[in-house]
Amino acid sequence: MKKKTKIQVFLLCLVPFIMVLGNSMLIPVLPKIKKAVDINQFRVGLMVTAFSIPAGIVIPLAGILSDQIGRKKVMAPALIVYGTGGILAGIASMVLEKPFWGIMAGRIIQGIGAGGTYQLAMAMAGDIFKTQERVLALGLLEASNGLGKVISPILGAGFALISWYFPFFAYGFLAIPIGLAIWFLVKEETEFKKQSFKNYVDAVKEIFKNKVSGLLASFFAGMVALFSLFGISSLYSDILEKDFGILGIKKGLVMAGPVFVMATLSFVLGIILEKAKNKGLKLFVITGLVFIISGQGLFLLLKGMWPKFASLVLLGAGVGLVMTPVNTLVTGSCSTKRRGIITCLYGSLRFFGVAIGPPLYGLSEKYGIVPTVAVMSIAPILSLIASIVFINIDKILKQETSQKASFASTAESASESRNPVVSSSKKLLSFKRKLR
Repeated sequence: MKKKTKIQVFLLCLVPFIMVLGNSMLIPVLPKIKKAVDINQFRVGLMVTAFSIPAGIVIPLAGILSDQIGRKKVMAPALIVYGTGGILAGIASMVLEKPFWGIMAGRIIQGIGAGGTYQLAMAMAGDIFKTQERVLALGLLEASNGLGKVISPILGAGFALISWYFPFFAYGFLAIPIGLAIWFLVKEETEFKKQSFKNYVDAVKEIFKNKVSGLLASFFAGMVALFSLFGISSLYSDILEKDFGILGIKKGLVMAGPVFVMATLSFVLGIILEKAKNKGLKLFVITGLVFIISGQGLFLLLKGMWPKFASLVLLGAGVGLVMTPVNTLVTGSCSTKRRGIITCLYGSLRFFGVAIGPPLYGLSEKYGIVPTVAVMSIAPILSLIASIVFINIDKILKQETSQKASFASTAESASESRNPVVSSSKKLLSFKRKLR
């Protein structure tokens, strides 16, 4: 890669890193926020929800808009909005006597901005780079996403040592300069033209027509994996402080463990699946869901900080086993022109999983940990059943080949239909010249 290209890749890699901080950096700080703002576990969980639901709603809209006007014109302002929301939440924490609703407003603004970040960075990498450079760029983006998941709990715990509300300001200090840098330093290679919204609707209908059960089962598996991870993590974060007195950087390091296992396994599994030519996708999804269910069960049965940590590591490993195969199924289910909208719809469901996990698991404060986690475990059990019954790798992936074949045959027939016209027009021109 050229030096200029390396700078662009580096800036794009910062986008998924920043986006991941949106929730992950706040997880270890939630107990401090809960105490400072004087709210219950359910309300503190809503601070994750307030970020994730707007992001989930905006993701497909941002994807469609970026296809109309360009990736950079959506992504750079989105990063600035993301950072501004964090600063507003921080200001509300400082100046308001009861800052809960001010923080919630800032988190909603952050979520709106986050909806136009990671997915568009991937799309832009696909636009800018070709062949091997594209594979390298997308690999670096995924690595950056994993790195963000690992570092964010440590970063959040470190920032919280300054003040419980400092992490909110950190979002602005990090995101706004990156948004400006992308606007001025990243160049788009593709010229974008406005397209009919009807095309998107028709494309989605066509894809889901024959693949609805398999795709929905894949979507649900990805959503449930993140729902379980963030839900249990928020619960464990509270337990670490209340029951074991683990605070600050030490707590951040402990919280980073399961996420590190998840990110590492996702990366390694990507390499394995590439060499295996995507064989065993369904098996990995099923195994991952079994690990998630087992992790939640052991979380209830085991006592002590480290045994519970081990159960969380098992859950993190399950999430790592699920995410890479599901991502492969979703992105491989459609052609390039339709991949953006399908990926964004999947991204929205992932965000919703993250959004509803912490507040629902937070109900344990009222109903008890055992009943709450037991009820929440129904979701991965249902996902496991749906994956076994409905995920058909050949139907989801191989149909893409038939789509390409049909497009090719259509193009050939169109070309054949034009040839006689061209031929006849040439003969007519030759006849006229003879007459002259």
